[in-house]
Amino acid sequence: MLRLCFLLLFISFSFLNGYSQTKSTLKVKTTVNTVPKTNKKTVPEDTLPNPYYIIIDKSDYELQVYDDSGWLSTYPVVFGSKDLGDKMKEGDKKTPNGEFKVILKKTHKNWGLELLLDYPTELNKQLFEERKAKGLIAKKAKIGNGIAIHGTMPDSDWTVDSYVNWTDGCISLKSDDMRELYEIIREGTRVTIKP
Repeated sequence: MLRLCFLLLFISFSFLNGYSQTKSTLKVKTTVNTVPKTNKKTVPEDTLPNPYYIIIDKSDYELQVYDDSGWLSTYPVVFGSKDLGDKMKEGDKKTPNGEFKVILKKTHKNWGLELLLDYPTELNKQLFEERKAKGLIAKKAKIGNGIAIHGTMPDSDWTVDSYVNWTDGCISLKSDDMRELYEIIREGTRVTIKP
């Protein structure tokens, strides 16, 4: 009878010990699973109100920045070709006229900070095809791409001071001016390039 009591006590003790281990294990698991998750939701940049827009006047060699209140600043700029007419085709070094927007902010290995524009737009493509049809450009010509607003190459701010058009059709500012512009302008900013 005494053996039976010890056996029952041993089984009870083992059961309770196993139960408490299971319970503590469950507590740990419960604690791990109940750690609150943080759901950081960010608003996509293109849905935020953008008060800025840029007007580039090729005839005055100026880039002007505006916001909802009006004019903010003006920077001297240079372009690609001395011929300030509209871009006709890839390789002509001309800066396109029209309405664009900044689609990417990045750093270029040669001239640093860069605001890439959405050239060619649908209107640019339409004009390009019309010019081809009229024989103003060769049938095998390409429209080109990669038009951006960017700084100068190292130690080349003098090109802007001297109005030396050196790019392949892009708009170039002095390096410090570009840093200032890059700081406030974001993707989606409207850009008008006037002849």
